Amino acid sequence: MRLTFLGTGTSVGVPMIGCPCAVCASDDPRDQRLRTGVLLEHDGKFLQIDISADFRQQALREKMTRLDALLITHCHADHVFGLDDVRPFNFKHGPLPLYASASTWRQLRRVFYYIFEREHVGGGLPHLVPHEIEGEFDACGLRITPLSVIHGKGEVTAFRFSDGRRDWAFITDCNRIPDEALAKLHDLDLLVIDALQFGPHPTHLHLEQTLAYIAHLQPRRALLTHMGHQFKYEELRRTLPDGVEPAYDGLKIEL
Repeated sequence: MRLTFLGTGTSVGVPMIGCPCAVCASDDPRDQRLRTGVLLEHDGKFLQIDISADFRQQALREKMTRLDALLITHCHADHVFGLDDVRPFNFKHGPLPLYASASTWRQLRRVFYYIFEREHVGGGLPHLVPHEIEGEFDACGLRITPLSVIHGKGEVTAFRFSDGRRDWAFITDCNRIPDEALAKLHDLDLLVIDALQFGPHPTHLHLEQTLAYIAHLQPRRALLTHMGHQFKYEELRRTLPDGVEPAYDGLKIEL
């Protein structure tokens, strides 16, 4: 398995529009964070987790030529507003399966009504095949376990991936991981997890909470994502425990 971090930033990205802070003004490319998304490659198949408004830019940067499936964690703008940009993959490879929970699908159909009501005919629409997540499922040769985590007053789908030899999990946009989900997050080769900022936030994990979950779960490696402009990459990296690192845009991980 190979992971590429397309974006590691929060909903406004880093630099944030109009912000003169040291992180937003940094010339370290690891401090420049597009909106969150991860590309997973396994056995020649490519699976995209979330698809932000920055997806076109990210896909061009990574020279993407193929996409085989989409997983959506939840229907917030910074996680789905690149959905229209899957059309070039449709042109080359046909319909694209999209996996999401029932509640996320209800919201996707409202936000992207023009795709799913299909009143317009022609090549101007993404061609997506809906798959409603109801439990464990297989995609791109992987066994995928959906896990429900809390994001303010809503729920977000986290995912555990396994190919029978290696296991990793992706948790974004949450401020609490329920016990039922925690029980399924042990014995991981890699944990990718939300860490928005230093202090408490009503809908996201802050750094102290994130590190507490990592200490409890004991993954062999942990990477922080969905980071805001409080975190300067190199300064943050030096303060983290062994086995924990901030991710950055363009980072590639082999599992």
